[in-house]
Amino acid sequence: MIEQCALKILRTVGAITCLALLAAPFVFAALSARAVEVEINRGNLRPLPIAIPVFQGGDGAPSQLGEQIADVVQADLERSGLFKPIDRGAFIERGATIDRPPRFNDWKVLNAESLILARVSQGSDGRIRAEFRLWDVIGGRQLAGEQFFTAGANWRRVGHIIADAIYKRLIGEQGYFDTRIVFVDESGPKSARVKNLAIMDQDGQNVRSLTKGTNLVLTPRFSPSTQEIAYMAYNSAGQPRVVLRDLETGQEQSVGTLSGMTFAPRFSPDGRSIIFSRQEEGNSNIFLMDLRSKQQMRLTNTPAIDTGPCFSPDGQRIVFESDRGGTQQLYVMNRDGSGAQRISFGDGSYSTPVWSPRGDLIAFTKQSRGRFLIGVIKPDGSGERILTEGYHNEGPTWAPNGRVLMFFRDLPGTNGGPRLFTIDLTGYNERMVPTPSFASDPAWSPSIN
Repeated sequence: MIEQCALKILRTVGAITCLALLAAPFVFAALSARAVEVEINRGNLRPLPIAIPVFQGGDGAPSQLGEQIADVVQADLERSGLFKPIDRGAFIERGATIDRPPRFNDWKVLNAESLILARVSQGSDGRIRAEFRLWDVIGGRQLAGEQFFTAGANWRRVGHIIADAIYKRLIGEQGYFDTRIVFVDESGPKSARVKNLAIMDQDGQNVRSLTKGTNLVLTPRFSPSTQEIAYMAYNSAGQPRVVLRDLETGQEQSVGTLSGMTFAPRFSPDGRSIIFSRQEEGNSNIFLMDLRSKQQMRLTNTPAIDTGPCFSPDGQRIVFESDRGGTQQLYVMNRDGSGAQRISFGDGSYSTPVWSPRGDLIAFTKQSRGRFLIGVIKPDGSGERILTEGYHNEGPTWAPNGRVLMFFRDLPGTNGGPRLFTIDLTGYNERMVPTPSFASDPAWSPSIN
C-alpha cells in the first residue's frame, strides 16, 4: 500500500510513489525559463557541467545508500554524453542540504551550471524515502524537486527516475534511464554457443535470465505499450514458435502454430497485434496477426523475400526489407500492405529497419563493401546518415525518447563474440554496455513509468 502525505502526489511509478517538492521558501522556476540548457548539435556538443554531491542520509550526513543512488544518477547523466559531472573532490561547500539554498558562489567557482542536492533515508521496514532538488547555479533558483517512497529493493530505480527528471528538465525531452533491455545472452565456445533470453537495466545492471537455454531463442522485441515481449523459440527439432511473455508475471503463451519458418515478430503500437514474416516455398511474405482472435492477414504477396517489418509509431505505416528489386533494400507500405515504396538507394544492402518512437527516422543495418554500418534515414528516403561502422554491426533498437540507439557488434577473433553498444544521434557518443557474457539482439523497453 502506498502512503498518502501532505505533499501533492504527481504519479505512481511501479511501486514508487513520486511527489512534488514545492515547499516554501523555495521558488519553483517555470519550465519556460531556460537559464540552463545543453547545446545538442552534430559536431557541436557541449556537455553541461553539473555537480552531484553524495546524497544525505536521514541524519543530514552523507550515507552509503545516498552515495549509491547519487552514483547511479551521475553515471546515467554522464553516459548520455550531455552532462559533465564535476569531480566531488573539488567541491567547496560541504554538507549542503536540501533544506536551504546552496551557496551559489561556491559552485560558480567550479563552473557548475546545475546542482543536485538530495536526501535519502530508510525506515525500519526497509522502505526508502528519497527527495531531491535541482538548482540553477547561474540563475540562483530551484528548477525541480520531487520526493519518492519505495521498497528498499528499488533503490537503483530511484536513481534512474531522478536522472530522468533531471534530463527532462534540462534537455527538454523525456529521459530513458528508467528502462530495461531484453537481449540474447550467449555463453560457451564459439562453435557451440548457448543462447538464453535475459533482461537487465539499461545501464547493464540487474541482469537476470528469462529462459534456461533448452531452446534456441532469437529476436526478442518489447511491446511499445506494455512490459511484454515477443520472441522466437526453436525446439530441438528446429520447429519455430512465436512466444509472448509477460515480464511482470513471468507467464508465457505461444501465439499458435504457424506454417513455414517464421521470423522477426514485432508488436503493433497498441500491443494488440504482431507483425512477422513467414517463409513458404522459398519466398518470404509479411503477415499481421490479431492476438485475440489469432486471425492472420497477409500484407505482401511477391516472389521475393520480404521480412523485418516494423510499424510506425502511429500504426499507419510499415517499414520492411525486401530483395524484390534485386538487392536487399528498405520499403515503406501502408498498414494494409498497399502502396509499397522503396526508400533506400545507397550502395550496398539494407536490413533490420526499426522506426523511431518519434516517427521522424528509421534506423537500419547496412552492408557495403565489406563494412557493417548502423545508420538512420527519413521515412521518405531522404537524409540518410551513417552513425557508426564496425566489423559486424547489426540489430539497432531505439531508446523510448528516440535519441539513442543500441545495437550489437560481433568482435573478431577466436575468442570474439557479440557485445552491446549505444550511440546517440550525433554519432559521437558510442559506449559499450557491460554484460556478464556475450550479448546480441537487444530490444529497448518503453519507460517503466
